[in-house]
Amino acid sequence: MATTATAISSAAAGQLHDDVYDRMKEVQEFEDSKLGVKGLVDSGISSIPRFFVHPNFKPDPNPGARPDVIPTIDLSGVDRQDARAKIAAQISGACRELGFFQVVNHGIPVEFLDRFVGAVRGFHEQPTEEKAKLYRREPGTGVSFFSNIDLFHSKAASWRDTLQMRLGPTLPELEEIPAICREEVVEWNQRAKQVGGLLMELLCEGLGVNSGALKERRFLESRVMVGHYYPYCPQPDLTVGIASHTDPGALTLLLQDQVGGLQVKFGEQWVDVVPVRGALVVNIGDLLQIMSNDEYKSVEHRVLANPTMEPRVSVAVFFNSDEQESVLGPIPELISPEKPAVYREFTKLDYMRRFFTKELDGRTLTNFYKL
Repeated sequence: MATTATAISSAAAGQLHDDVYDRMKEVQEFEDSKLGVKGLVDSGISSIPRFFVHPNFKPDPNPGARPDVIPTIDLSGVDRQDARAKIAAQISGACRELGFFQVVNHGIPVEFLDRFVGAVRGFHEQPTEEKAKLYRREPGTGVSFFSNIDLFHSKAASWRDTLQMRLGPTLPELEEIPAICREEVVEWNQRAKQVGGLLMELLCEGLGVNSGALKERRFLESRVMVGHYYPYCPQPDLTVGIASHTDPGALTLLLQDQVGGLQVKFGEQWVDVVPVRGALVVNIGDLLQIMSNDEYKSVEHRVLANPTMEPRVSVAVFFNSDEQESVLGPIPELISPEKPAVYREFTKLDYMRRFFTKELDGRTLTNFYKL
């Protein structure tokens, strides 16, 4: 397979300045190889294939850590009423300002988080032949390995591979989950669901609505996990790890390692989300912005291509409704003569169909449903 990787890279690199370039042919060859980005790196390439080049990508020359923008919120004492009200207010403030924050003391041991990241890394660092068994884009068994969910829709691919898994309403059959991370995935599913449920309650309380409003709409039930692997990129100024985008669901819970690279759009500046060991990154998705009637913000974020020899690993859980025909729109309690509905109602099925037929291009679907 190394020969295939070299051929893909050489053919694309040789055409960087050619007028004739069959992008779809190169993309299909990459897809058929089932190598993933790591397979290209392992082949020893020194330049990235042309279809990974983002011609309009410009790294922010002065990114900022800005902890005042992306706060770290301590969940200690959340079971006490006085502390809970304060925590809900902090979370609400962060979501109204930017829609991103980190949480600590969430109840998941740091030792487990480290072990889980290691298990996901272990999956991606298996021999290509082993991972290729799971290389697919169809949901099928609920477990798949691929590179770039929007590979055939995007103008340029991004430098990452992904292990994707359905966590809820039910896990895949245990034998379908890769043995190298099976135990950790099962435990992570339970722990992420518990933290996600608590966050949903706090988010609702911050809006002044029934704390179970999101759970009643079954946003805790449909959970999808993605374990991203960002290997070393030989030309990180030409591509990205994940292109600028907003998340489609209600809520995203992210565990990242200490390598860094996640950035959030704040005004015209890209702000680094500095890794905090043991913390979970939380962000609002488009559907929660819609349901909150624009009280909470779903903002653009991206991941830079990894310039270091140490791979970056992150695991995200997307919380979404599992009712395809359910009608979504602003929560009724948030609509008033003073604050009329900003969005029309629509079905979850219509929304997800639109999301999965577009590229990750920074454009949010919220605009499509605005009144």
